Amino acid sequence: MRFSKVQGLGNDFLLAAPGAGIPPAAAGDLARRICERHTGVGADGLILLNVEKTEPAEVGFRVFNADGSEAEISGNGLRCAAAFLAWCGAVKSPKILFRTAAGERPAEVLSSRGLAFEVKISLGVPRLAAKDIPFDDGQSLDRVFDYPLFVVKRTFPVTCVSMGNPHCSLFFDAIPSRGEWHSVGAGIETHPFFPQRTNVEFVRVLDRKEIEVRFWERGVGETLASGTGSAAAAASAMLKGLTDRTVTVRTAIGSLKIEWPEGGELLQTGPAAVVFSGDYPQD
Repeated sequence: MRFSKVQGLGNDFLLAAPGAGIPPAAAGDLARRICERHTGVGADGLILLNVEKTEPAEVGFRVFNADGSEAEISGNGLRCAAAFLAWCGAVKSPKILFRTAAGERPAEVLSSRGLAFEVKISLGVPRLAAKDIPFDDGQSLDRVFDYPLFVVKRTFPVTCVSMGNPHCSLFFDAIPSRGEWHSVGAGIETHPFFPQRTNVEFVRVLDRKEIEVRFWERGVGETLASGTGSAAAAASAMLKGLTDRTVTVRTAIGSLKIEWPEGGELLQTGPAAVVFSGDYPQD
């Protein structure tokens, strides 16, 4: 199987070449094997693309986590997919409409320099109701803001949204130690109130225009960045009145720009870079 590795702020994906013909039933097992960092190629996820039209570009998008589970969507994955398609010439237009399990998501390649690309994507409107996240504590909540969630023998106020996939944000004056937020992230990911598990963001508000975030990703663990996680953290900060409607999200190794105009869709702009291509033997 021919593949390319593409990363967005260190959140790395393996993209099967369009037309690779991987049966969906085999994708989960393939993701577990190829994403393993010691015995496989190594990545946070595997992305399968189906180019339906080249002009205008319309592309089917499926993403599988490193543990083999399928995610509804990935923000960094979409930017990486757009960069990959532009780099390999699989589509002719800089504007690409991706069809994901969470719905249609438009992307635009804004610029390129060698293997590095700048991509803007729309991630839709964050959903806030508990049933849409989903978050189930037995109540019908219109919003899950500063909810007292008991996990790892402590209670944390959490704010939850859906970006097409579930997210839970915790706000701190200082990001906890790595060991602590790993423990809390793992506990929240599998908390029984999240029937589909959840992604977890640890957020520090720097000022009205900038936040810092660390990410515990469902089915992966720690990731250096998360596109939908950055969007969820920024949206939560905006909704709580902590920031303006345009925010820079500082991840472990770089930044994303998040814009959410009143009454509009949430937009994300950031980098993606092709790392290398290779062949992976199929059984």
